[in-house]
Amino acid sequence: MKIVLAIDGSKFSRAAINELAAMRLLGGTEVCILSVFENPLLTAPGAATLGSPLGNYYEEAVSNARKSAETIVKNAAKSVKDKNPEISITTEVIHGLPKSAILEKSENFGADLIVVGSQGHGAFSRFLLGSVSQSIAMHASCSVLIVRKKSEK
Repeated sequence: MKIVLAIDGSKFSRAAINELAAMRLLGGTEVCILSVFENPLLTAPGAATLGSPLGNYYEEAVSNARKSAETIVKNAAKSVKDKNPEISITTEVIHGLPKSAILEKSENFGADLIVVGSQGHGAFSRFLLGSVSQSIAMHASCSVLIVRKKSEK
């Protein structure tokens, strides 16, 4: 079985990591732990034409986003591997739009299952912002497990 675990460091992706780690996965299972980061300043007006002083800030912001994503997938790999030592885990950090990058990686990887955390947005927020998990569920060519964060009591 091939599984893509798509995470972003949120409490919702932590729930997805914990859910996958708790599953009894058979030897031979391949898990790709993926984090997709967008340019932190992508939507900033004039971001593409920043001058030299701000240009360094832009490059630093992108570098920091990548480093953060790399730490996130490294920690997730350890959590999953500790509970399932017989499986194969790879990690990947991709720069791009999460909705399309996760779907593309899943196709190329030959995933049987995609595991993601829910975003926890209300209906109005989903309408305005869209939901990565919702988009993946609608467009993936394999099964999708959307993990909800259990409410704390």
